[in-house]
Amino acid sequence: QLVESGGGLVQAGGSLRLSCAGSGRSFSSYAMGWFRQAPGKERELVAAIKWNGGSTFYADSVKGRFTISRDKGKNTADLQMNSLKPEDTATYYCAAGGRYEDGSYYYKTINDYWGQGTQVTVSS
Repeated sequence: QLVESGGGLVQAGGSLRLSCAGSGRSFSSYAMGWFRQAPGKERELVAAIKWNGGSTFYADSVKGRFTISRDKGKNTADLQMNSLKPEDTATYYCAAGGRYEDGSYYYKTINDYWGQGTQVTVSS
């Protein structure tokens, strides 16, 4: 129900835009997030956006470089990644959860729906 696209190979300093498309249901009432998992490491939350778009969250490692956005009408959530570094190399997953969650830690509830992932490789 969540399908990611936009991954690929890019040189350090370059940019990629990941897109997550929802199908089968509307995700407009859910918080959306992008996670990543590198080989041998745990999955980590990279960025999140509240169901109403009123708040965003970014991991310290990507602040100022990544931007999450959503389009409720299109049922999509995008992740613009700039100034990419080799350490950004990972499989990136889109997820949704926290329906109508308004708390400050809404991003901790994003675990109801998951995409299959898209690979991002940043070469040095």
